[in-house]
This record gives sequence, C-alpha cells and structure tokens, in this order.
Amino acid sequence: MAQEIERKFLVTGDGWRSQGQRVLYRQGYIPTTDARTVRIRVVGQQGYLTLKGPTAGVTRSEFEYPIPHDEAMAILDILCDPPLIEKWRTRIELEDLIWQIDEFLGANQGLILAEVELTQENQTLQYPSWLGPEVSHDPRYFNVNLARHPYTAWSDAAT
Repeated sequence: MAQEIERKFLVTGDGWRSQGQRVLYRQGYIPTTDARTVRIRVVGQQGYLTLKGPTAGVTRSEFEYPIPHDEAMAILDILCDPPLIEKWRTRIELEDLIWQIDEFLGANQGLILAEVELTQENQTLQYPSWLGPEVSHDPRYFNVNLARHPYTAWSDAAT
C-alpha cells in the first residue's frame, strides 16, 4: 500500500527563496463525510487525482493518478467546493530530502508552509534556518481544511 509520511512546518525566513524553482499549483477537494480525502490537482499542464486515508501520527495512505488536464480543470470547476487552494510550490533538495515550500495565494494569502516527506516517522531531520514551528499535528494546516476554513478567515491568523 502507498503511504505518505509527511511533516509540516511554518516558514519564518526568506533563505529558501533563492533555491529551487516555483511552480503554480491549483487544487480542490471533492466533499467526503469522514477523514478520507479526494483531491484534484493541476500542476502546469498535468492533472492528478489523489485519494488519501485518515492520518495516524504523520502517516496516511495515499494513491495518486495522473489524469488529463482538461478533465482535472472540469472537475475543479464542477465538483470541488470553493475556495480552491492556489499556491506557488518551491522544491528544495537538502540532506537527501525534498522540502516543498508552499506560498499560498487567494483566501490563504500570507501563509507559507514547508513539507518534507520521510521514509519513517522517527527519521532525524536537519532543520533549515528558515524553518519555523512544526504544525504537523494541527489539522488547521491540512490543505483540505485550508480549503474549508481559509487562513485569512482565522481569528488568530498570525499563529
């Protein structure tokens, strides 16, 4: 079974900006009634369908499939609840790990998160200087929840 082991952090510095290239992501979620997630994502001219199971710790099952761009755009427009998640993603390789820095746009403007996928939950990390507090266990920072309750609507958006 495919698994995602991911830790998530706030970004507090700008040292990452000179590294990697940024790519625009647009994604939405098809409503579900439980902790499972159905995501549609467009990256450049490629669409993706992703199915995710409930999170246990920082691990969850994940299945991702490429789909045609036109179909992904139609699904975003027809089946996904607004607002959509739009973000610039910068991919940075450090110490044999891939860090993904997401600079959110639209209803989540002002939020910058760093994600790193691991091979095991207790894997040791070297923390880059631009990394802030860990938010892996705070469900407000899950993209599906940012779509439902955008960052700019939080009463404590500075945290």
